[in-house]
Amino acid sequence: MFKQFTENISGNQIYLIASLGIFLVFFIVVTVLMLRMKKTHNTYMSDLPLHDTDDSTVKYLQL
Repeated sequence: MFKQFTENISGNQIYLIASLGIFLVFFIVVTVLMLRMKKTHNTYMSDLPLHDTDDSTVKYLQL
C-alpha cells in the first residue's frame, strides 16, 4: 500500500510526505518522553505556577 504512494510522488508531494514524517517522529518522541517521566517530576511541574519557592522545591531538587 505504501509502495503505491511512493511510486506516484511528484515534485511538490515530497514536501507533504516529509512533513507528515516529521510530525509522526515528533509525536512519537514526545509520547515516549511523557510515558517515561517520573511521577514526582510531573507533580512538581504541575504545582510550579501555584506555589512560591518553599521547602518542597528544595526537597525535590535534592532528590
